[in-house]
Amino acid sequence: MSHALHGIWEMTRAESGGEPSADLLALRVELHLTADTYHVHFAGELADRGTYSRVDPAPHTTLILLGAHGPNAGRTIPCIYQLVGDLLRVCYGLDGTTPSAFVTTAASPHYLAFYRRKK
Repeated sequence: MSHALHGIWEMTRAESGGEPSADLLALRVELHLTADTYHVHFAGELADRGTYSRVDPAPHTTLILLGAHGPNAGRTIPCIYQLVGDLLRVCYGLDGTTPSAFVTTAASPHYLAFYRRKK
């Protein structure tokens, strides 16, 4: 697993259905990544956790999340991601299919999130 992904990531913005998501500053969403686990925190409280693996099909690098505890327990969520320095964007395929681009539309079951590495 790429050590570049390891760390704590603060969500800076997100969209679903082609529209901006709820006020993320109030939720204080953080994504914690280790070598093979993920934890999602809302306002400091653990909300979701599981494991992940990485695959590299063209044209995007893909993460496969396997939910273990929380609202995504038992779910497999494929994601594409792009890492540039301390910025990370992830498009989650909430319906179990891998997104083909970093976009959401009213008809798509995708969730697009932008993160900044927490110092």
